[in-house]
Amino acid sequence: MRVVIVGAGKLGYTIAEFLSNEQVEVVVVDKEESQLTAVKENLDVMTINKNGANPITLDDPDINGAEIFIAVTATDEVNMVACILAKKHGMKHTIARIRDMQFMGEAREYMKKNFDIDLMINPELIAAQEIYRILMTPAALNVDDFAGGKVRLFEAKIKKHSTLANVPLKNLKLPSGVLAGLILRDHRMIIPHGDDVLQVHDNAYFIGFPDAIEKFSTNFVQQNSRPLERVMIIGAGRIARALVKQLNESGVSVKVIEKDKMRCEQMAEILSDDSIAIFGDGANVDLLTEEGVASADAIVCLTEDDRLNLMLALLAKHLGAKKTVVRVYRTEYVDLIEKVGVDVVISARLLSASEVLAFVRRGGVTRVSILEGAKAEAVEVIVQRGTRAEGKKLMEVKLPKSCLVCAYVRKNTAYIPNGNTILLPGDRIILFCLRGSAKEVVSWFTNEQRFII
Repeated sequence: MRVVIVGAGKLGYTIAEFLSNEQVEVVVVDKEESQLTAVKENLDVMTINKNGANPITLDDPDINGAEIFIAVTATDEVNMVACILAKKHGMKHTIARIRDMQFMGEAREYMKKNFDIDLMINPELIAAQEIYRILMTPAALNVDDFAGGKVRLFEAKIKKHSTLANVPLKNLKLPSGVLAGLILRDHRMIIPHGDDVLQVHDNAYFIGFPDAIEKFSTNFVQQNSRPLERVMIIGAGRIARALVKQLNESGVSVKVIEKDKMRCEQMAEILSDDSIAIFGDGANVDLLTEEGVASADAIVCLTEDDRLNLMLALLAKHLGAKKTVVRVYRTEYVDLIEKVGVDVVISARLLSASEVLAFVRRGGVTRVSILEGAKAEAVEVIVQRGTRAEGKKLMEVKLPKSCLVCAYVRKNTAYIPNGNTILLPGDRIILFCLRGSAKEVVSWFTNEQRFII
């Protein structure tokens, strides 16, 4: 399968990297030679230095025969035009990066119907939704839903004196409907088995029924903690604007600090009556103290500078902030930022790449969530007839040790599997897979020899 990516910026690079690692034939197109330099030097893909929204460019035989066309330049209109032209040139499926929130709102169906774009991704909106889910689950470092909300993933840190620590998983009495599926320890992902234990400072991934997970998550909430009431956001860009709307609709009071006057005024126009936009520098200790950084339930750092976001989060922690969330552009910073004590790190690029991966792998794959800077993936797959795993007990299938079947949904009912579980065609399963193993693992449940449409 060949995939064409127009736009060699940060998002285009990340998507190309993931797809090339799975032996997909990737062609990256950009009219700026300088944008292609990093792609040429680091990835095993073809590059073309041309305008990807030009009809003549799309006549190139290396482009014209692609099954999937992805336009992720920095300009919405260029992406839309490129996708329209790609369909006219016979390419089956198109994906466009759309940053304008209006296009992702009331105009979304119009765009899909009239422009025939199969998938529209808005990294800022995706990041805002992810941050909102995490903030609304106080103890969570990560929250994600699968199978239409019937299965939930929950990540939390194992604290000192936790009753879950140092007990073999086979002896650990987790609530019915909850499974320990993945462990992050010393920047290494582990698929746990019966004799493994959770250790203090581990990041543990649990998966299960949403109501069971919600109740179980209270084990990680500190005593005397209260529901989310006050959030401070530093930076008033697109992610912040999308996030405050969700928080205000949930009754959460928000303070936004922004040093750009125009952005600050734009933010003030959309805030609810009990929220406020402050024109000032978020790195000013006196300002943070005066505005109550210590009394906020969470501090969310959303400036366009990764290093500044890290500094702001550490400063907020020093001043007494309870929970810090940092957005990063550079995925290589994720490990570093988590290591120095920031609670949650969000990469809009990785979240967007997850959606693209799920689309490209559509031979039975319906959902992909990239975990811990791509150290692992949570993958939702529909079991197909005639596959190696169909009709067999899981203990007899002998799946690779790099994966774990965590949950499955049959006839709209979710279940936690065990060794005697027999999977049937049409079952929707959720897998944890370590880095680089998803392609092999998914092949046990689908008929595709490779990820194709």
